[in-house]
Parts: sequence; C-alpha cells; structure tokens
Amino acid sequence: MASFNIVMPKLGESIQEGTITKWFVKEGDTIEEDDMLFEVATDKVDSEIPSPVDGVITKINYPEDSLVAVGEVLAVVSLDGEVEASETETESKEVAAKTEDTPVKADITDASVDDSRKLSNRFYSPLVKTIAKEENVSFDELESIEGSGVGGRVQKKDIMAYLESRDSSAAQPAAMKESKPAAPAAPVLEKKSAPPVSVGAGDTVVEMDRVRKLIADHMVMSKQVSPHVTSVVEADVTELVLWRNKNKEAFQKKYGDKITFMPIFTEAVAAALAEFPMVNSSVDGDKIILKKDINVGIAVAKPDGNLIVPVIKNAEQRNLVGLTKELNRLADAARNNKLDPAEIQGGTFTITNFGSFGNIIGTPIINQPQVAILATGIIEKKPAVLETPSGDVIAIRHKMYLSLSYDHRIVDGALGGAFLRRIADYLEQFDTNRAI
Repeated sequence: MASFNIVMPKLGESIQEGTITKWFVKEGDTIEEDDMLFEVATDKVDSEIPSPVDGVITKINYPEDSLVAVGEVLAVVSLDGEVEASETETESKEVAAKTEDTPVKADITDASVDDSRKLSNRFYSPLVKTIAKEENVSFDELESIEGSGVGGRVQKKDIMAYLESRDSSAAQPAAMKESKPAAPAAPVLEKKSAPPVSVGAGDTVVEMDRVRKLIADHMVMSKQVSPHVTSVVEADVTELVLWRNKNKEAFQKKYGDKITFMPIFTEAVAAALAEFPMVNSSVDGDKIILKKDINVGIAVAKPDGNLIVPVIKNAEQRNLVGLTKELNRLADAARNNKLDPAEIQGGTFTITNFGSFGNIIGTPIINQPQVAILATGIIEKKPAVLETPSGDVIAIRHKMYLSLSYDHRIVDGALGGAFLRRIADYLEQFDTNRAI
C-alpha cells in the first residue's frame, strides 16, 4: 500500500517545534489535495496546514495540544485510498515498541555529566534543550524535572518553573544549604523578579492567552538584549496630505484599493534603508549581519487585541501602487488569521503606527532580531512659521512626529538621527506631481 507521511512543517528559520491546536480530520477520513488537515501554533503565528496529496488518513500519531518537533511524522495518508487494519495495527505496535524501548539521545552539552549517562527515554524539544544549555541545567537536573506535557514531556513552562525554584533555593542563607567550596565565577547580571501583586475583592483576574504570553516574553527579551535609544523628529507633511486628499478617490477607482498614509511611510522607509544599510541589519554576537533584502514589517492590531507583524518583502522594489495593494492584502489577512507563516518572516525593519489610535508620539520596542523600529504619530494641523521671500509668516500646516528606537550596540546617535531625518525629508519632499 503506497503511503505518504505528513510531517511537522518548518514554519520559520528559528522555529524548531509547534503545537497541534486542532485536527480537522480523523483516522479513516478521505481527503483531497489542499484540504485542511490541522492547525499548528508556534511562537510566531498560528497556521492551518493543507494536505499536499489525495488519499485516506490511516493514522494520526499525535493528539491535539501535542508539542511536536519539526520533521516528526504527524499522520500517514494512504495514497491507494485503502486502509488495511492489520497493517495499521502492526505499524502502530512497531512505533509504540520503538518509543518504549529505544533510548533517545538528549544531546545536552554539559562537561560535568558523564557521556555514558546521556541516554534518556524522554523527548526534549529543541526549545527546552536550548534553555537548559543557556541556563547550565545539567542532564541529571533535566531528567529530574516533572513534565506536564503528553507522556510526561518537559515543556517550556516546566523548565522555567524549575529554574525559578532553583534560583529561589540558591538565594537561601548559606546555613540552610549544603556547604560546598565556592568556585570562582564571572559576575553575571542578577535576574529581577516581578514584585508580588495583591488581588482585591473586586478585582478580576484574566489569564493571558498564548499569543499574549509570547508577545510579553518577546518584548522583555528585546529590552534585555538591545540597549534601546529613541530619537524623535517632527515632519511637515502638508503637501503629502493634500496630495492624498486630492487623489484618494481616483486611486481607489483606478486600482480598487484605498490608499492610506502607511504605504507612503513604507516607501520613505525603504528608500532610507537603501541609503543607510547599517540600519537594515541584525547582530549575531560580535558580528553585524547586513541584510541584502529590505523587508519592512508593519505592526497590525488584531480584533482580539493581540499584535502581529506581516512583512512586505523587497519593499524598495515596489512602487506606491504595489505597496498599497500588498499592505492592504497583508493587513486583511492578519485581521482574519489568514496569514501564511512566510508572510510574517524575514523582516529587517518594522513600522508601528501609533497615530491610528490618536497618539502623537511613542517609544516602540525593537522587533528582534532587527536593530530599529519606527513609530508614526497622528497627523495634526498646527500653526507653524514659514519663511517666504517677503518675510516669515504663520500658517496652518499638517505635522506629525516620527520616533525611531534603535539598538545602541551598532546604531549610534549620529546614524540613528541621520536615518530618521532622511525619512522625514522624503515625506516633506513628497512629489505631488506624480501620476496615480
């Protein structure tokens, strides 16, 4: 019987595992190519995965809520459209026997652990192994952690809870701990714990959903990794506003898309990044990775209150019409949870629009592993002094604040300030004679 294995897809360069949040099929179901098989959640996005083949689902290896490593076989599809019970049962028994009897290498580097003992009957996800390595968790310690996942698997929350309890234990008075000779160690930054929060009688406790927890972790990580500096400029965008007001109806009639200010901001950012490649980069240890492509992410608020950042690839190669169409498409897909994993990956710079909520200015947090992020404030009418051949006059102008947060490890004030000023220059010198 010809069969096809459905495996956990790799949904991003840094993604090593995903959680199956929902199966749309069950064993014995007949499927066609492009039928939705399951929904998978990662720390980046939730995605619905379609079938690449026609056939019959003969076996599902993992139930819902399972955390599965990339490349693992999730289900088996019979291409002949037949289900042979005896063969399926045999395969199931073989898989179960292998799972029970075959030790799996934990692959955790720790010089204090004898290599002969690095065999385990437990599966450790790449994320858990990475945390263990970074936090110097020995193999024996990892084996002792009680897992809350399927089959006792250690999940991220389990190892984080262990680390928290270990840190608390380490902070106890020396008299309460076993006396051990102190080994010299390099000074490390003390991890700060949040202060306890009291809950009053009328207070409501709301559990963070999975996406909100991931956003929270990502933001805290970014502040810990990058020394943030924010620069601000005020831009006179009067000509830009007048051009849009004059042409927006004709633009929509001709191209079928509404033109907002965001495509114009994106155009200016892409042009500035081409001139200042150091801002279009990432940091890898003591190396600076200058990105070849200019991929601009746009922060989009979803109806559930969470945030997602779809990416316009090669933004510098698109004209204003192309940027408008792509931005509208991505924003609509984001709000309806229809983004493909590839559409939120590969960003080299991010724009967040505080002005859409009536805010005049903000200090955004860098979207790692990028090194800068631009916040655009609301456009307001303001009195301004203009120089004319006959002298200075006060006029009503459309103005806005642009604020740039950047990673001070590689972007200093001169570079950050010049880059931000160039974006403002592009907006102030917008070509009002361009045809739509």
